[in-house]
Amino acid sequence: AKKVPLYQHIADLAGNTELKLPVPAFNIINGGSHAGNKLAMQEFMILPIGADNFRHAMKMGSEVYHNLKKIINEKYGQDATNVGDEGGFAPDILSNKEGLDLVVMAIKKAGYEGKVKIGMDVAATEFFTKEGNYDLGFKNEPKSADDVLTPGALQALYESFVAEYPIVSIEDPFAEDDFDAFASITTSMGDKVQIVGDDLLVTNPVRVKSAIEKKACNSLLLKVNQIGSITESIEAVRTAKRAGWSVMTSHRSGETEDSFIADLAVGLNTGQIKTGAPCRSERLAKYNQLLRIEEELGEKSVYVGADFRNPGKSY
Repeated sequence: AKKVPLYQHIADLAGNTELKLPVPAFNIINGGSHAGNKLAMQEFMILPIGADNFRHAMKMGSEVYHNLKKIINEKYGQDATNVGDEGGFAPDILSNKEGLDLVVMAIKKAGYEGKVKIGMDVAATEFFTKEGNYDLGFKNEPKSADDVLTPGALQALYESFVAEYPIVSIEDPFAEDDFDAFASITTSMGDKVQIVGDDLLVTNPVRVKSAIEKKACNSLLLKVNQIGSITESIEAVRTAKRAGWSVMTSHRSGETEDSFIADLAVGLNTGQIKTGAPCRSERLAKYNQLLRIEEELGEKSVYVGADFRNPGKSY
């Protein structure tokens, strides 16, 4: 046995020499197919990029989360603070803008304006129509033609969100095979916001290479059990990093107490990890492991913070 921590072993396998603590992306409001509300977009996340270290980031995330709980309780009643499968809330809100407004209110109330940014996982494949449009009212009855947007109109909506809110990350803004729409938004907004491919890439090195050629996105969502092996996961991360992309390590909506992805995020220096809200033990298992890793690294520990898109050199 090498007698080294798991994150160090992963770093050795990948040829990575920089061990850094990632920025956590906490999923605090749920919509889409994960929730029984009318909200089309699946996840609204907070990223505490202004924290001093990972422990501080956990404190900030937790405080914003509990302020959000109070706001939702006051506005929508106690039932609305029941948590979804990733620990986020699913209040009965109708518009995506309302979800963003709630997150901004919670950040302000916690006193972290400017230090905590917003990420979205749209999961747009869920409301892609066979005509090639996007139905933001896919959970509504009766249907309204006003809710159906062309890819161009949906991009304009994202641009308006980014202009108005402190958004730094948009995952799956379009359907999983809509490479043209992905390329268009990446060209238009890719410098300001990371455009993350999940359904688009499925952690597959072949699809990652194809997306790099098409300039279809600029960030990889890393899900080990989507591709099936650590070797292929490392290859996907290496390929993404060499293309100048960012990487976000991710849990799955159905999770266990296994905390491997915490070591993976540090070992591959992905710079970001999303593994649910600061709530529910199978989500906290990963965050707790990251706290232990930070403690173990001691003086050597570095929190990537504002450098979450470019946490270090490629390998």
